[in-house]
Amino acid sequence: MTDSYVLEVVKVVDETADARSISFRVPEGAESAFEYKPGQFLTLAVPSDRDGLAARCYSLSSSPHDGGPLTVTVKRTVDGYASNWVCDHLEVGSTMRVLPPSGIFTPASLDADLLLFAGGSGVTPIMSITRTALAHGSGRIVVFYANRDERSVIFAEELTRLAAEHPDRLQVVHWLESVQGLPTGEQLKAFASAYTTWDAFVCGPAPFMKLVVTALRELEFPRERRHQEKFVSLGGNPFGDVAEVAAAAQEVAEAESEDGAEGAAPVDVPDGPQEPVRLEVELDGETHAFDDWQPGTTLLEHLESKGVKAPYSCREGECSACAVRLLEGEVKMLHNDVLDDEDLADGIRLGCQSVPVTDTVRATYS
Repeated sequence: MTDSYVLEVVKVVDETADARSISFRVPEGAESAFEYKPGQFLTLAVPSDRDGLAARCYSLSSSPHDGGPLTVTVKRTVDGYASNWVCDHLEVGSTMRVLPPSGIFTPASLDADLLLFAGGSGVTPIMSITRTALAHGSGRIVVFYANRDERSVIFAEELTRLAAEHPDRLQVVHWLESVQGLPTGEQLKAFASAYTTWDAFVCGPAPFMKLVVTALRELEFPRERRHQEKFVSLGGNPFGDVAEVAAAAQEVAEAESEDGAEGAAPVDVPDGPQEPVRLEVELDGETHAFDDWQPGTTLLEHLESKGVKAPYSCREGECSACAVRLLEGEVKMLHNDVLDDEDLADGIRLGCQSVPVTDTVRATYS
């Protein structure tokens, strides 16, 4: 299991009346664990009187290539315990227990032309992608940014500055509900129709994402050029077992580190194979092959047992950080709160929940 770390807060910025950017210092010796790609997220252990901790995923708004600190941007949500706790309690000198960056909402190439849709705080990973692509890529970027009103626009000044500095590469289109009403599917489709050869990324509230994705589908954006951020409030505890939950709460207060827990035991899957399975997985340009994937053991657990650092975050089937695409064979997911029917039809599965049902399985994380 990937270790968690205790990070110190080094900067807090009020972006709007209800959104704050929190910057962390990475501990000495842990730099490699916190290398990240634009669009990824951190999982924070927010202390909770009821459960010991609430694990929450927050997207990184910083760029991995500008030398700046690791930064997440968090917007308060109504009745959102974790987001309000982060905004109310974290200040310079505070500490948080954090899992290393994860997520697959990242461009395959920074040189590609990018069509980026953001709704509200969904601009956070979009900002990371924009900052990074402008500094280290060569493609054109169009950002469609929807908000309730002008006061709700996170990163307003920086987006204006970046567009002025890169007039030939960056265009930012603001859509304000207070002025234009909610965007319709036809309006989004008309807007996106000028960019059908670009790579599209969508992040924001679920209704906004559904509307945008539907428009992109109708414009026949191929799946490989259509990306949607998917994670929900985690119900499980990716930081360890019950005893470690209490330790996590204490660490937040005292900045003391604890070791991670062992993975879950294999489960019984009656309709699966009875003998070890052949597995081939492509990850970061390498192919890993094994002949001993045990029935009832998840793909993530098997790869971890072989020393392969496969991506994951929640381990509960509630985010898409561990998503793989099947190339051959089939698996059964024990739990899935994030993939929809189109994802499943495209062969996408959650590695942390997938156990084999065929004698051979080939998959890729790319």
